Amino acid sequence: MAFTLADKLVVAISSRALFDFEEENEVYEAGRLSDYEALQRSRLNVPAKPGIAFSLIEKLLALNVDSERRVEVVILSRSDPISGLRAFSSCKEHGLTIERGVFTRGESPFRYLEPFRASLFLSANSVDVRDAIAAGFPAATVVPRAPLAVSRYPDEIRIAFDGDAVLFSDEAEQVFQAQGLPAFVEHEVGKKDLALANGPLKPLLEALHKLQKLGHEATRMRIRTALVTARSAPAHERAIRTLMAWNIEIDEAMFLGGLNKGPFLAKFEPDFFFDDQIGHIESARIVTATGHVPNGIANAS
Repeated sequence: MAFTLADKLVVAISSRALFDFEEENEVYEAGRLSDYEALQRSRLNVPAKPGIAFSLIEKLLALNVDSERRVEVVILSRSDPISGLRAFSSCKEHGLTIERGVFTRGESPFRYLEPFRASLFLSANSVDVRDAIAAGFPAATVVPRAPLAVSRYPDEIRIAFDGDAVLFSDEAEQVFQAQGLPAFVEHEVGKKDLALANGPLKPLLEALHKLQKLGHEATRMRIRTALVTARSAPAHERAIRTLMAWNIEIDEAMFLGGLNKGPFLAKFEPDFFFDDQIGHIESARIVTATGHVPNGIANAS
């Protein structure tokens, strides 16, 4: 039987999001492609250090046990194929079972998300991420940060999501931006029984929820999810009822009413946090790996 990705959580990730290629990227961004490729070739036998999303990927792959593969990670990179040798050898060095990848030598690789059936695309290239979001794929731009201390939860995959424009559509956010907080609250209370439309990362949360329900005694790794939103009561109700309508359960919900999300994320200690607003991203990146979801009215420009 041919191998299929239909029943798996597929995460597509750029080599720069998975490994620390910031020094090499500086050469690439300077416009000297030949210099970049020469540098990568000179380091083919030098394993790259873990990058921003490394911990998340390492934990997700730990969900695979014996012959049962529930998670597939693929590399989508603008690097040339020879430079791709270093990415794969670095995977091997760090014990990551990653067998598939596409290397496009400068062109956007996002068009390969469809045949890979990707549930998430993580990249350091904001243009590629915006293209992926526009094409209907869950995606986020990884945000550089300082290294973190070892998590107190080595046996849990902890992922936190903002709500509006991330898990949900930005319908309510549009009301808030145009008419202010009182109108937003009135709008959400009046529609509390009407589920919000899907946001770009809803398919990822859905896939994680399915993995949670499956469980597996052979793996010690578990999944824990959190909603971390600027909403507060009474506007909280529509968010929870939307998740109920989707038949998706989350483990924690934080309704912060506009408070800084950073201190709360520091307590939850997610392996990754997704948000659409740069202000929240800036406070979150200090405490955890963070992805910017370029969706909705907050990113209209």
